[in-house]
Amino acid sequence: MTVSSNEVNSKTALAPLAPLEAVLFDVDGTLCDSDPIHLDAFREMLLEIGFNGGVPIDEEFFIKNIAGKHNDDIAAVLFPDDLEKGLKFCVDKEALFRKLAKEKIEAIKGLYKLTKWIEDHGLKRAAVTNAPRPNAELMISTLGLTDFFHHLIIGDECEHPKPAPDPYLKALELLNVSKDHTFICEDSVSGIKAGVAAGMPVVGLTTRNPENVLMTANPTLLIKDYEDPILWAALEELDKKAGDA
Repeated sequence: MTVSSNEVNSKTALAPLAPLEAVLFDVDGTLCDSDPIHLDAFREMLLEIGFNGGVPIDEEFFIKNIAGKHNDDIAAVLFPDDLEKGLKFCVDKEALFRKLAKEKIEAIKGLYKLTKWIEDHGLKRAAVTNAPRPNAELMISTLGLTDFFHHLIIGDECEHPKPAPDPYLKALELLNVSKDHTFICEDSVSGIKAGVAAGMPVVGLTTRNPENVLMTANPTLLIKDYEDPILWAALEELDKKAGDA
């Protein structure tokens, strides 16, 4: 069997990080497949106010204009002539999301396999998100990961949210780890751009966003979920490099 150069490159993609010190995670779409819940909440509330002539927004509109973006940017897209109204709308939408999420949140396939690997290796970890703190805490708690994360960094609580690097740089500072020994898991263009700008390799998940869209942000690896053999081949190579050091 021949091995393509892409397979070789992906296998060794994380090896330069040895010895690994930390792993950073986005929340929405990265820990759990929450985008459909966000879409339902936006669709329901936008219909109530007659947005788009009363035609429900579809997934394509959601991916292009909403997914992974900060609420300030979403408000500007949905209500370009009344930002204050847009921001109030987003606050109300987040409350509806939390109500829906309690019943519907499920972990991305293979997540607990990866969190166990991280714990077994004694690595530091943080969740880094543009989501409002109540949303992030609810999702992390529902997934049973409150004690897993050493820190939770919220974009709104940094000088600039993603796609700026500030939230990921804050995570490095709080964990007291080097960007040269840390990687990130993300699922959106905005998040991948933030990680790349912070100087770290990013493992991109194709949870909801198309592969060709994510590739524009320059992730180091793209995986379907945390059971993807591409990820585990890269982690095995990373372990091997650390063992040789």
